[in-house]
Amino acid sequence: MSTSSFDTCPKSTSDKDKWKTRPPYRVHLPNEKFHTLYEASCHCGRVKYQLGREKPLDSKLCHSAPFQWAAIFHKDDINFVKGHHCLEWYDPTEKTVEHKLPCKVRCDYCHSPIMDEGRNMILLFPSLIHFKSDKERENFKPRLHMFYQQRVMDVPDGLPKWSGINEDSELIEDSPPEKIKEEERERIKR
Repeated sequence: MSTSSFDTCPKSTSDKDKWKTRPPYRVHLPNEKFHTLYEASCHCGRVKYQLGREKPLDSKLCHSAPFQWAAIFHKDDINFVKGHHCLEWYDPTEKTVEHKLPCKVRCDYCHSPIMDEGRNMILLFPSLIHFKSDKERENFKPRLHMFYQQRVMDVPDGLPKWSGINEDSELIEDSPPEKIKEEERERIKR
């Protein structure tokens, strides 16, 4: 059986490729019994992955550049089943295309953004997840807005709106009063 160029990705064994053996890119072996709760893929299907956590650690709407809906996960919560060798990185700090944290990760073929990889966590883009029910989608519902002062339009959705990174910034006045009180109670508990 022949393999089309669409199904193959460049393979490399250089020292620079050690990322392939570490989370989030390390492929879980069958005997590790990764518990799959969700499946996702880039738009062309060249990169496929699974998630093993029912709900993200957090889910946010970020108004920084670019505007994005992001769900935060531990790096061990993801299992690439296809195409992890077909990923490209972009380091926005140094403006280079290398795997240097933090970085942006995308499919090298269709250029779908897959995630932002930080030093300890990943920010996945829920729009790539193949939800099987409204209940599953509800698990990823955004809890808040961050960098809302940089918005290009008002979003009257009843969610708290932070000027920067939540809890490290100020709540913006047009946040619903009951949500502001709820957020403040949560901050005090911590």
